[in-house]
Amino acid sequence: MPLIFYCDKLMMDKLARFRNPILVILGIIAVLAVVMLFQSSVNRLNAIQFSDLAQYVKNGDVDKITVSDDDITIKFKAGRADASSKKEPGATIGSQLRDFGVSSDEIAKVKIEIVTPFNWLDLITVVGLFVTPLVVIFIFWFFLRQAQGANNQAMNFGRSRARMFVGDRPTVTFQDVAGADESKQELVEIVEFLKEPEKFVQLGARIPKGVLLIGSPGTGKTLLAKAVSGEAGVPFFSISGSEFVEMFVGVGASRVRDLFEQAKRHSPCIIFVDEIDAVGRHRGSGLGGGHDEREQTLNQILVEMDGFDTDTNVIVIAATNRPDILDPALMRPGRFDRRVILDRPDVKGREAILKVHARGKPLAADVDLSKIARGTPGFVGADIENLVNEAAILAARRNRKSVSMSEFNESIERVMIGPERKSRIMTPREKMITAYHEAGHAVAARILPNCDPVHKVTIIPRGLAGGYTWSLPDEDTHYVSRAKFLDELGKALGGRAAEEIIFGDITTGASSDLQHVTEIARDMVTRYGMSELMGPMIYGKKHEMVFLGRDLGEQRDYSDAVALEIDREVQRLVNLSYSKARQVLSEHRAELDAIALRLIEVETIEEEEFKAFFTRTAQPPAEDDARFNPRPKMPLSSSNDEPSAPGAMSAPAPA
Repeated sequence: MPLIFYCDKLMMDKLARFRNPILVILGIIAVLAVVMLFQSSVNRLNAIQFSDLAQYVKNGDVDKITVSDDDITIKFKAGRADASSKKEPGATIGSQLRDFGVSSDEIAKVKIEIVTPFNWLDLITVVGLFVTPLVVIFIFWFFLRQAQGANNQAMNFGRSRARMFVGDRPTVTFQDVAGADESKQELVEIVEFLKEPEKFVQLGARIPKGVLLIGSPGTGKTLLAKAVSGEAGVPFFSISGSEFVEMFVGVGASRVRDLFEQAKRHSPCIIFVDEIDAVGRHRGSGLGGGHDEREQTLNQILVEMDGFDTDTNVIVIAATNRPDILDPALMRPGRFDRRVILDRPDVKGREAILKVHARGKPLAADVDLSKIARGTPGFVGADIENLVNEAAILAARRNRKSVSMSEFNESIERVMIGPERKSRIMTPREKMITAYHEAGHAVAARILPNCDPVHKVTIIPRGLAGGYTWSLPDEDTHYVSRAKFLDELGKALGGRAAEEIIFGDITTGASSDLQHVTEIARDMVTRYGMSELMGPMIYGKKHEMVFLGRDLGEQRDYSDAVALEIDREVQRLVNLSYSKARQVLSEHRAELDAIALRLIEVETIEEEEFKAFFTRTAQPPAEDDARFNPRPKMPLSSSNDEPSAPGAMSAPAPA
């Protein structure tokens, strides 16, 4: 019985495909066309001339002749295949045979059958008389149905596209959120508002109507909103700011009204609007008339948020990384009462986030999450999640059963800089230049007192860098002093200084270093007031279009004479740092030579080995060392060597 039921169901599914009248009509027409083509092809098979037919009749080879209109089908006696022919229109088969010299006796020996042909044209005409009205009726019904569907779509076009999640089975809770303890505490009260609103109403407290999550991309704003829904156990409406606005006027405002009506029916609940800056930008900043639609949507949001009753228990949570471009009416109390800042996590926060993302992953015994946290300054939650995932992928690629510390270290460098490019081939001279360039960065960072400690030096190309010097801070800092800026300039210029000291020439490898140095020096003069000549002032204003959301340039609020002084001061700071870098490398030439030689041999120097170069007296290499002779100044190019590729020596510090 189950098999019979399955077969019946299968047949019904197949028959259901033919419920569409258009498919049925097209199928009938196709069958008729195939039959007509088959009939015509049969009539053309084994065709012979009528003169040949007459000769066959004379010879007595023909058994039967079937005549259908002008078509003749010939059935021969044993030994010959059937054939077809045609007679002249209006003539009979007997008279035409006699015209070809066949006697009446010979004709009488052949069976002749006259059949009435089937007229396909008449059939098509008859079918057309019945089918045409049906087709007209069907077309009318089809367009009427489409019009009704369009009306239904038009009615639903203004409906909210928010996705509703029921909070009885939470997938994310506050235990899944780490590294944002203060922000989490702010939202714990929101959960209490939703669970026990009477406790606050009795004291005369008003339930917050809106919470604005502000933070850099990847800090966990959306994750924190989901955790609030999971902890509160209430319905959660999620929608993006860009889903409100469409090309039709009034759709955005209609969707806002529908969203809040649904929220009131399911209260207590949470409305989460991700990237609210898509519709919440400052009004009056549009570039064209079409911008009014976004403003209408924003106006409707403002009205809905301010029109809540105190007993609705609907809280709006919005997330953005551009709070500076939001409309002031949206930011006032009564709409978004609370602003929760999600900053980049510190070392303890990064370690807590690592523990969350390391759950369920087999870690080797040598994995130290606290050390990984110290080695990832500036990482946000999304970066750390990517780091752990890359480490797991690397372990699987190496066919290991657990993720070790080497995979985590490799993953940090992949996330910061990019994958290794071991296939890139460098000439011996390019390798020597790269080694001295990176050694210059490393020695300058070691000697200058305010630079971060060197963690790793390598000349293996990775990402866009031909080599890099990786420095890590001992602790997280939020303020940068003038002395540290100057030492960082000296470290960045150490690669170029080493090239000039050793080779008496410079390459294009320091291009990214020079760009970094120029930006820092100009910010010191124009943004941080760290120039004694220019004084504690800010020069220039950022000119920004709120609607576009990006800087279009800098507005000069100073004269050309002041601009000249700024350029001179920037040049002075850079030259001062470059002179300091040259002096440091000249005084520690032995360490510079030893580190460069070691890099040429092993390509990578770790932190402990690097520190050992400064605890012992570095012995210079022998004068007859064929691999390398650093003492005389060597030219950077020769007729036998290829020139260095632009950017080959760029050494951006990951930290």
